[in-house]
Amino acid sequence: MTLETSKVFGQLKPDQLKILREIAQERVFEMGREIFKEGEAGDGVYLVKDGLVEISGMLADNARHVFSEAGPGDIFGEMAVLEDKPRSASAIARKKTAVYFFAREDMLKLVELSPALSLVFLREISHRLREFNRQYLREVIQTERLAVIGRFARSIVHDLKNPLNIIGLSAELAGSDKAAPDSRQQAQVRIRKQVDRISDMIGEILDFTQGSQAQVVCAPADYGQFVKNLIEELGPEVALKSASIELSGSVPEGKVLLDPKRLRRVFYNLIHNSTDAMPRGGKVSVRLQKNHNELITEIEDTGSGIAPEIEDQLFEAFATHGKAHGTGLGLSISKKIVEDHRGWIRARNAPGGGAVFSFGLPLAKQ
Repeated sequence: MTLETSKVFGQLKPDQLKILREIAQERVFEMGREIFKEGEAGDGVYLVKDGLVEISGMLADNARHVFSEAGPGDIFGEMAVLEDKPRSASAIARKKTAVYFFAREDMLKLVELSPALSLVFLREISHRLREFNRQYLREVIQTERLAVIGRFARSIVHDLKNPLNIIGLSAELAGSDKAAPDSRQQAQVRIRKQVDRISDMIGEILDFTQGSQAQVVCAPADYGQFVKNLIEELGPEVALKSASIELSGSVPEGKVLLDPKRLRRVFYNLIHNSTDAMPRGGKVSVRLQKNHNELITEIEDTGSGIAPEIEDQLFEAFATHGKAHGTGLGLSISKKIVEDHRGWIRARNAPGGGAVFSFGLPLAKQ
């Protein structure tokens, strides 16, 4: 590649090419040799005659990222000519490379003589910036994907720990020769319920990740009895976290169209969020109230309440704050389940402290 045949300088007039040849300095760099370093003074622009040059820089993560590569006919270091600022990246020869070097002052004089050359430089800079944006966005997206996978994995592990603990304790009891037959039978029932629960959890996560649009199949059920059974089932699990759960107040009569397996997931998520917010133990209160067309459930804890930083994004996927585990995925799934039941869900802080999650479900028509 010669100066006359390069895409950058090929359009110069003969007298301008003559000046270019006079100011060009040929330099050769062995493989791995640094051509210039980030932060150094921008003393000129380079044109690759033969070889390959890698342009890289340090980003906020303190890792070096490759922005682009320059081969025969490509220029690099041109930003220094236009900006008169320190180098914003480093250039390294990836194999034995020959270049033409043009000192900044000499190149500026030539640019003044040839407006067309100014346009070429601008096009090269624009192309470089577009390429950088494409590569940087690709890396950011890949990093974010890995981060999402990590948060997803932590969330799944966290959600699985509770039923697995119950299964472990129940299996010990069921296999104990000293346990009464009734106790062993109850332990087997608890194991079966937790296995079903894990299966339901996996199904919900798959629904969420695959964007399932399947219709909820609901049947009328006594809502008060449904909630009583759930609280009895969750009692031992809540106790493992040094907390207690109770159904406060009277239980109104009324039937709701519901999918038991899916709605059970809402209670699991909300109550486990409550126990997570009470690491030293506390109390979870469940209240039911009825108005003219719906049954409302309130779940209140004695934790620290909802942080203002997360209040507006509480039901968004992966929104979380101040927790060592969990991603907010459970609340996002809960919102979808409740809305699939044609209901609503909200959250607020209680006047005396703690969080209150409430959701309403329409009463079944008589």
